Amino acid sequence: MSDPTEGLVELLDLERIEEDIFRGRSPDERLQRVFGGQVAGQALVAAGRTTDGARPVHSLHAYFLRPGRPGVPIVYQVERVRDGRSFTTRRVVAVQQGRTIFNLTASFHQPEPGFEHQLPMPEVPGPEGLPSLGDELRAHLGVLPEALRRMGRRVAFDIRYVDRLRWTPEEIEGAEPRSAVWMRAMGPLGDDPLVHTCALTYASDMMLLDAVRVPVEPLWGPRGFDMASLDHAMWFHRPFRTDEWFLYQQESPIATGARGLARGQIFDRRGRLLVSVMQEGLFRKIGD
Repeated sequence: MSDPTEGLVELLDLERIEEDIFRGRSPDERLQRVFGGQVAGQALVAAGRTTDGARPVHSLHAYFLRPGRPGVPIVYQVERVRDGRSFTTRRVVAVQQGRTIFNLTASFHQPEPGFEHQLPMPEVPGPEGLPSLGDELRAHLGVLPEALRRMGRRVAFDIRYVDRLRWTPEEIEGAEPRSAVWMRAMGPLGDDPLVHTCALTYASDMMLLDAVRVPVEPLWGPRGFDMASLDHAMWFHRPFRTDEWFLYQQESPIATGARGLARGQIFDRRGRLLVSVMQEGLFRKIGD
């Protein structure tokens, strides 16, 4: 698949095996483990396909239990926990080669009228004047290494960091554990709200834990820590399109005990808060 956006849509298009059992593919056999956002996005697709589609997702809570093996299909088993008057609840277990690697609980809610408030979006420059991630990497490295070129062909999102990337230990000295990026899908994703929600779920795991690493090491230099997502939670506040620009504001309130906590807020161009995200990751020094 040459178009990464089409590839993402295809990745999220699960095969139905039985009434509440689905199978998803894991495309890249050269990776060390399956990307967590892929598993979360596919699990949410499985959950959504067992509902009538009238209630959008309003929250999900998930645990990454074992690393998935690239190139091996993943089976998603859905439990219909509840179909109430206003809320629908689904539990999804992801199984690979007979072992549970991930579980997710998703809640769907029929929108209702009510009062509204939100904290304002941070004041940041818009995406148009910022370099793309690929341009920043090429400007610093000259020519992208083959691993980064392969990654670029797979990434279905235009990613633009609000602050310039830091490349040396001297540049990160005194840096606060915060990061912010503008993102959008590189191509149109159609009009199915579930596709946009699952695509954003996929994207939400791409760099949230970077906020934990900002004071410790350059984000795009050699890594001193092996990191893995432990859990992931999202709350969807308003409708959105993932193929339009959104600001992903991230910060890490604490890192201790080899675990780092990160939280994110996703805003649209109008400053409306669309999604809130929380994630904890495991950080182990390489060589320990």
